[in-house]
Amino acid sequence: MPTNLQSAETEAVGQAPWTWPVFAAPGLIWLVLLFLVPFYAVLAVAMGGIDPIFLKPLPEWNPLQWDFTAFGEVLADLFGGQLGVIAMRTIVYVVVASLFSVLVGYPVAYFVARRVERHKALWLAGLLAPFWINYLMRMLAWVNLLSPDGLINKIIGFAGIPEQAWLEGRHLTVILGLVYGYLPFFILPLYAALDRIDRQVLEAARDLGASPTQAFLRVTAPLSRQGVLAGLVIIMLPMFGDYYTPNLLSGSPRTRMIGNQIDQFVNQTSSQGGQGAALTLILMAAVGLLMLYYLFNIARVTREARE
Repeated sequence: MPTNLQSAETEAVGQAPWTWPVFAAPGLIWLVLLFLVPFYAVLAVAMGGIDPIFLKPLPEWNPLQWDFTAFGEVLADLFGGQLGVIAMRTIVYVVVASLFSVLVGYPVAYFVARRVERHKALWLAGLLAPFWINYLMRMLAWVNLLSPDGLINKIIGFAGIPEQAWLEGRHLTVILGLVYGYLPFFILPLYAALDRIDRQVLEAARDLGASPTQAFLRVTAPLSRQGVLAGLVIIMLPMFGDYYTPNLLSGSPRTRMIGNQIDQFVNQTSSQGGQGAALTLILMAAVGLLMLYYLFNIARVTREARE
């Protein structure tokens, strides 16, 4: 007789104990080759030195000979130099863009999930349409719209408003570009969470005397919290490393983000490749904390649901 639930399930379906490990092996191999190996390479560059002749970073593969000089320089700059200013600007950009995404995305997801009865597939296709177009092409379309002779300036010109230099180092332009680029990634998981809410729960709240506003605040909003959190994690993680949105919509040092600084370390000043790798690892640690918070929150909710 099986001694636990797992062995009972295995015996019931007639599977060998090695069946699921074999199924998991391709994914594990993929993870090792395309994440762990590149991650160790970045770590080796951050802990290595500089070629004295070609001024290129020399990775140090032996952990016993790692040099933490690059990490020290980056941390010192983060907590007392220009890099700290860029880091704070990046945090402000990501937080404000995320708030805008919630304000814009929640009504859209709520409308499609709870209010659309007919042709919902067409609405979902509309939400998925931005994924059919390359992100770079969408940003280039924004560049054309916001250029000095673009459509936006022509419209405000007809309204009697002076033309604006949208692409010359404006913080708002970069923030709106981030919102535009990542908003669909926020809406889809939130739509899924709202669509799973049982309508009978909302009807029960109405039967108990709750107004539509009270039913939304006390039932819909709490039940959709996990969808909001999932959407925020999905958009905030890539926002922290984004560098092409500020490059395309501004190109000014006033709007430089952490991703732009990493790009400069690695591609523009080759002798600072170690600093670029170190900053990459620090950024990974920071966004990893955000991901851990999400995972712990999911685990807590799952545990409470089981109890």
